[in-house]
Amino acid sequence: MRKTTLVFLFNPKEQILLSMKKRWFGAGKRNGAGGKVKDSETIIQWALRELHEETWALISEDALRYKGVLHFVFEGEEEKNQDCSVFFGVYEWEVYETEEMLPKWFDIEAIPFSEMWEDDPIWLPRLLNGEQDIEYRFIFTGEEMKLSKVIQIS
Repeated sequence: MRKTTLVFLFNPKEQILLSMKKRWFGAGKRNGAGGKVKDSETIIQWALRELHEETWALISEDALRYKGVLHFVFEGEEEKNQDCSVFFGVYEWEVYETEEMLPKWFDIEAIPFSEMWEDDPIWLPRLLNGEQDIEYRFIFTGEEMKLSKVIQIS
């Protein structure tokens, strides 16, 4: 399974940064910034690089907090399977649209879960409530990649 990262930023107004994916896998859905990990970098280095490439946000390694891991299984499209490390960070400057993402700040109470992956309303609220080290396995099936099974590991 390939390794990926997902970073959610929060500003001093207690808003969460969610970006609309504009192309490739996940296009049309809101999510944190992230992507595939390359062999030459650590997971945190890759998370920071993807965050910068997708939003122009720059933060230091020690500003990221590991929150858990999500295992995504896409039946029939195994090349998309991934182990995704989730991070939170605080950021108080501007973010910008890129070729790949359109970032926008949302109040925590107004997270647009209907514009996100089906699994997000299952695990993201736990992290927002202060839980740590969550772990799930999500299985998606069919051409439309519908969530078919959820296994909570921790």
